[in-house]
Amino acid sequence: MKVVLLAGGFGTRISEESHLKPKPMIEIGGKPILWHIMKEYSHYGYNDFIICCGYKQYVIKEWFADYALHNSDVTFDFTQGGKMTVHNNFSEPWKVTLVDTGLNTMTGGRVKRIQPYVGDETFMLTYGDGVCDVNINELVKFHQSHGKIATMTSVSVGQRFGVLDIDENNTIRAFREKQDSDGSRINAGYMVLEPKIFDFIEGDSTVFEKAPLEKCAELGELKAYNYNGFWQCMDTKREMEKLEELWQSGKAPWKSWE
Repeated sequence: MKVVLLAGGFGTRISEESHLKPKPMIEIGGKPILWHIMKEYSHYGYNDFIICCGYKQYVIKEWFADYALHNSDVTFDFTQGGKMTVHNNFSEPWKVTLVDTGLNTMTGGRVKRIQPYVGDETFMLTYGDGVCDVNINELVKFHQSHGKIATMTSVSVGQRFGVLDIDENNTIRAFREKQDSDGSRINAGYMVLEPKIFDFIEGDSTVFEKAPLEKCAELGELKAYNYNGFWQCMDTKREMEKLEELWQSGKAPWKSWE
């Protein structure tokens, strides 16, 4: 099953860092947060990634182009014209497809543009700026059990975001703006989707969290995987520093790999 990562936005709320690079390339522990997310999926055996690039896409492409070099011991022999010998390759067994989904394309449009790379298969989708310690295998099993078009991981956090109305059968019925008294769950990404979802996306101007998911909710085709563990996005410099502190402490909850 392929994993699609949204990594094309401008990251304006963390402009201290994102003016130099795409937000998913901002580093935690010396590695882009995008790498941390991929390591999560890889831990559960999912190694085929499609990355939706946009803003400063060349940074992402160049990082992956040099990935094996940066993670290996190498010798450059300039007596032989600069011949490079790779001694140890510590790269992960990843297949990474980097797709230019446009500079100003909305999230739905980015998903639509990678349809040729997904084909007629179930796939996973998440945001390139949030980490979680959810069990991916359990998430996929839950999605397969209900047979609906879409599963979204939902978490309960402080109310900075719009919230989800979820009924007693874990079906998401509507999206709405947060209220001060809310304790409702929010969209944490980590979705599992059937290819039918592409039919609900009109084009580049479609916001994935609006018409496509709202239509699924109206049809009763959007299920919530309610998760009570760790989840943290990186929208601000303060959140970046929080993640860095967790990583440096050796107690990063999302680090499921050795």
